[in-house]
Amino acid sequence: MPGRVDKIDSHLQGVKCVVNTCHYWGNDHCHAQTIEIQAPNAKTTEMTDCATFVPNGSMS
Repeated sequence: MPGRVDKIDSHLQGVKCVVNTCHYWGNDHCHAQTIEIQAPNAKTTEMTDCATFVPNGSMS
């Protein structure tokens, strides 16, 4: 299984993702079974990070 979590056939409802270089990306939606957003105590959007992100092809 490439990635940290399973990639599922359907997308996560309500989660839009435009990072087309991610293993879990599918037509502006996230196909990860679950996602994890970091960082604690973030005060702005720029201070957050999708910890679920895995570059396409990096886990082959």
